[in-house]
Amino acid sequence: MVAKEWISAIVLLQLCYTGCGLCGKVLVWPCDMSHWLNLKIVLEELTERGHEVTVLVSPESFIIDYSKASTLKFEVVPMPPNREKAEKTLNDFLDVATNVMPTLSVWQSAMKLQEFFLQVTENLKLLCESVIYNQSLMKKLQETKYDVMVIDPVVPCGELIAELLTVPFVYTLRVSIGNTVEKYCGKLPVPLSYVPVALAGLTDRMTFLQRVKNVMFFILSNFWIPQMDTQVWNQFYSEALDYVGKQKFVLIRSIGNFEFLVHTYLILSFVGGLLCKPEMEEFVQSSGERWCWWFSLGSMVKNLTDEKPISLPQPLYKGKKPATLGANTQLYDWIPQNDLLGKTEGKKNCTAE
Repeated sequence: MVAKEWISAIVLLQLCYTGCGLCGKVLVWPCDMSHWLNLKIVLEELTERGHEVTVLVSPESFIIDYSKASTLKFEVVPMPPNREKAEKTLNDFLDVATNVMPTLSVWQSAMKLQEFFLQVTENLKLLCESVIYNQSLMKKLQETKYDVMVIDPVVPCGELIAELLTVPFVYTLRVSIGNTVEKYCGKLPVPLSYVPVALAGLTDRMTFLQRVKNVMFFILSNFWIPQMDTQVWNQFYSEALDYVGKQKFVLIRSIGNFEFLVHTYLILSFVGGLLCKPEMEEFVQSSGERWCWWFSLGSMVKNLTDEKPISLPQPLYKGKKPATLGANTQLYDWIPQNDLLGKTEGKKNCTAE
């Protein structure tokens, strides 16, 4: 009898230390390339905590591999695949951005960007139509009864899907052109006098002419580009659907210490360092007071031929990790530069190329 009382007491004591929680259903409207690499870390953590995560993915995706086994569920949008066209658009943009635009004036660069955006917008418009006009897919999403939607605002239409499904949504992004999303949705003030517009290639120490350039980029990103978007997306969004500002939260995939000093509101939060694993940090810190270098081509360059690395004076390796690789060298498919610097004590001794 005494033994049973002790067993009951132990079980009751364990129940006192047991917590409870509710798991939800999450629908994701992602972007490709490095955007996905950052977001995937968050989504996998959600699944580990018991949440059900479903990702709407285009069949033309470059990095999102929905064919592999994963804890995430992938809902492939039924649309006519045109992978060759998507790859050509990306390669043309990389060529123009690296070889042509640096030699052009601000307005000439803007015209080149406009050509690229019009091509991409047509592809995104087709993706949006393939979702919202697909009655069987929308019915399936509505019957699932999602609790929240995670949206990368770089890809339009996510807010519209959230409205049609009547679910709240959260924004997650690294940066938007001209900081438009951060400003209008995250209430982030961007004083043009000392805060450079995103992607303008300026610092917070600007000359008079550089500030004029900053204002020109602001006009381009806040008035010209939105006008182009309005012409394309008017058939989907009406004046009654004022989606800007309806998000519950804005997550910025960056470290606040690396951003320009501005006041932030509770609706906006910096969540940088997600990709910087402990083993990567330990490897970089192992250099001590000595310098460390890394060479990164980003997540978009996929057409590097064998001739290009050979022409570089520095050693560059692409492919399977060789068995004879030294202990002071590591190979990665993609390196989060700011995340690594922000979490490394020896960040002053690290150089990115």
